[in-house]
Amino acid sequence: MKHINKKLLLACIVFAAIMVSSCYKKFDPESYAPPLNIGGFTSSSEIGSGSLVGYWAFNGSLIDSVSGNSGTGVGVSFSKGVKGQSLQGANNGYVLFDPGPAITGMHSFTITYWVNSPVNANGIVGLVNLSNTKDFWGNIDMFFENGSTADAAKFRAHITNNGSAGPEHWISKDGLPAIFGNWVSFAISYDEATTTFKYYVNGSVIVTDVDPAFGNLNFADSGPLVFGTVQFQTDPSLTSATGSQPWASYLTGTLDEVRIYNKALTDGDVNSLVKLEGRGK
Repeated sequence: MKHINKKLLLACIVFAAIMVSSCYKKFDPESYAPPLNIGGFTSSSEIGSGSLVGYWAFNGSLIDSVSGNSGTGVGVSFSKGVKGQSLQGANNGYVLFDPGPAITGMHSFTITYWVNSPVNANGIVGLVNLSNTKDFWGNIDMFFENGSTADAAKFRAHITNNGSAGPEHWISKDGLPAIFGNWVSFAISYDEATTTFKYYVNGSVIVTDVDPAFGNLNFADSGPLVFGTVQFQTDPSLTSATGSQPWASYLTGTLDEVRIYNKALTDGDVNSLVKLEGRGK
């Protein structure tokens, strides 16, 4: 009898332990960790929120979250991105988006995005560009230049003021390491008040150009934004000045988290944005 009582007592203790443990959540160390805070921000959406005029997350759609409008894709798809999905480019593939005056009327700007691209062996590769319907180059052109190698990328940004009648500015940087085959964040900005251009890679300033002759920014004859190629490689060409060029090509890699602000973000804000996006925030 005592033997049976001992077994019964043991069973009761085990049952009680199971019931008590089921009343408590499993210990999760992350729930006790302080919230992520980088530069005073906990989310990328907090940075420059009042100045954000375009944002394409490419999470299975071509929608700009700011305007609610969608771009038009030609030969593109979606794949894994830095945050969620990304735009998957292709030969002869690109996306067009009709920007409103919030973008075409900017006087200062910052454009940020992530790219994971193979080496551009078949010509320059346009990334994010604002077309000009009458000139050879667009209002804003950003691309990998010919002559890039696996260990030394060549990046170019070109900004035109008042069309062909006005000044233009080129940002050129050669020999960038570890760009191709990796997710890399790029950003360019222009501060009209100081006539200063900046180029960032992974949140760090790589180029600072002060160009007093550039003056007050005014985009002329603005056409669509182009993701994944330059303006004259679309079909048909977006500019009456020229058609397809044999030395130009398409982004066959991926593009993600494209953001356009109507002001020049601070260095700290750009750095915080990259760190938060890189952590999926």
